Amino acid sequence: MPGNTTNAIDVRNAVKRYGDFTALKRISLTIEDNEFFTLLGPSGCGKTTLLRMIAGFEDVTEGEILLFGEEIAKLPPHQRPVNTVFQNYALFPHMTVLDNVAFGLEMRGKSKAEARTRAGEMLELVQLSQFAARKPSQLSGGQQQRVALARALAPQPKVLLLDEPLSALDLKLRKQMQLELKHLQRETGITFIFVTHDQEEALTMSDRIAVMSAGELQQLGTPTEIYEQPRNMFVADFIGETNLLEVSVDQVMNGRATCHLGGGQALSCNSVEGIGTGAKVHMSVRPERLFMSDAPVEAESLRGRVAENIFVGTDISTLVDLAEGPQFIVRTSNSDRGNKRIFEPGSEIFVNMELGAGRLLMD
Repeated sequence: MPGNTTNAIDVRNAVKRYGDFTALKRISLTIEDNEFFTLLGPSGCGKTTLLRMIAGFEDVTEGEILLFGEEIAKLPPHQRPVNTVFQNYALFPHMTVLDNVAFGLEMRGKSKAEARTRAGEMLELVQLSQFAARKPSQLSGGQQQRVALARALAPQPKVLLLDEPLSALDLKLRKQMQLELKHLQRETGITFIFVTHDQEEALTMSDRIAVMSAGELQQLGTPTEIYEQPRNMFVADFIGETNLLEVSVDQVMNGRATCHLGGGQALSCNSVEGIGTGAKVHMSVRPERLFMSDAPVEAESLRGRVAENIFVGTDISTLVDLAEGPQFIVRTSNSDRGNKRIFEPGSEIFVNMELGAGRLLMD
């Protein structure tokens, strides 16, 4: 039977148990060919366990894992056309950079000459040709990470698995490597499956993101969908920063809802499937979708008092104690354009929501 040529990976009702503990709870997802796909979630959510199951380092308790339409759950790791880049890079300290990249190819039966030629091509791809004769200890962390990438890409795997490979790098280098990884994926056309707990990293690089928590898939979508249209409180709170209001739903129609706060103030917002009239749920509002004024400007305006202004370089975060609700964060761009207005602590102000800024969430 011919394999599926559009889906690189199909995970079907995958379960992983360790004794009485269930690490993965019937995960089903599809990863397309030539896609940069990210498994995102906090420590212990099951993302690395799923990656290791795809690699063959963990057995599947129940369910199936297919690679281009072919069942691979029973294949040992060395027989799977996938490669893994680990957190610690696992380079051989006594070998040169070139030999590190060539080693795996020789183990797969390539001649020494063939392996070194291919290794040279991979070092050129990751822009490290000039360091071919150096030992790993003579390289920076970012350079070592690129050597590990070159070694993993050299055998031309169908899928490349990346287990938090940027976690040991400093912030500036990490951001640089995010762009380099995305460029490499586009250039090679290999499916990348990337594991991280860093939501900004996931949003920057991914074509699609699977958000996980406690062994369950919470939401699957593009970075824009995950950020702008979170399905529940976990996703809204984990991805970026958000404000949450407890509201009672009065009416839902055509994807929009009217609701009210405990004090009676009416609000309108976007809804999600499964929330009906009379529900008591939370509304999410991103800080950058808010602005302050000394009088109501938008239909959705909340009265409050400025508690504190926090300068963070590109933005100014203002903490506002709402008259009807919790403390809100309002993020104002450090720019002279737009609705920029900064008020001193103690000022009585109104927090205005942009049209469509509010979104109801499943708890």
